[in-house]
Amino acid sequence: MQDFKQQLDFIMELDQLKRVYRKALIKCDNNRFENSAEHSWHIALMAQVLSVYAEEKIDLSRVITMLLLHDIVEIDAGDTFAFGEHADLAEQNQKEVAAAKRIFGLLPATQSQQFLDLWLEFEDAETADARFAKSMDRVLPLLQNMQNNGGSWSQHQVRKKQVLKRNLHLQTAAPKLWKFVCEQIDIATERGWLIDA
Repeated sequence: MQDFKQQLDFIMELDQLKRVYRKALIKCDNNRFENSAEHSWHIALMAQVLSVYAEEKIDLSRVITMLLLHDIVEIDAGDTFAFGEHADLAEQNQKEVAAAKRIFGLLPATQSQQFLDLWLEFEDAETADARFAKSMDRVLPLLQNMQNNGGSWSQHQVRKKQVLKRNLHLQTAAPKLWKFVCEQIDIATERGWLIDA
C-alpha cells in the first residue's frame, strides 16, 4: 500500500499545475491566460490527431506521456516566457531539473525513474519521439497566436527569427507541418504581429 499512497500523493500534487499560468491567451474565454495543465492536455490530444504527419517512426504512447509530463516541473519552477532573456531561460533550466527530481520523486522508485527519464528525453529532443513531442509543444502556441492577432508575440515584440528557431524540430519531425508553420510565420510578419528580423 506504500506504493499506492505515493502514487496518490503524486496525483494530488498535479492539481498544482492548474494554478500555473502561461503567456498564451485563450481567445474563446475572454482572452484569459492559459494554465499549464490545459496546455499539456491540449498538446497531448494534438499529437494524437497530427501523428499522421510524423516523418520518423514514433511511439505515440511515449509521445503523449512526454507531453503530459513535460510541464509538471512548473509546479515548482513556474512558467518562463519562451522568448525571454537567455539568462532567465538558463536559470529556469536549473529550477526545472530540481523540480523534476522532487515531483517525480513522490512516486515509487521505478515509476519515478521512468518519468524522470521521459522528461529528460523530451528536454534533450534527440529521439524521434522527443522531437515530435517537442514540435507539438511549439506548434500549439503558434496556432493560438495566429488565432488571436499575434497574441503574446505582439505584446512582447517577438521576432520572426525567434519563432522560426523555436519550431525548427518540425523540419525533421514533420516536414509538412514545418511548411505550414513557415507560411503562418510569414503571414504573421506581413500583418505586423512579428518583427521582421
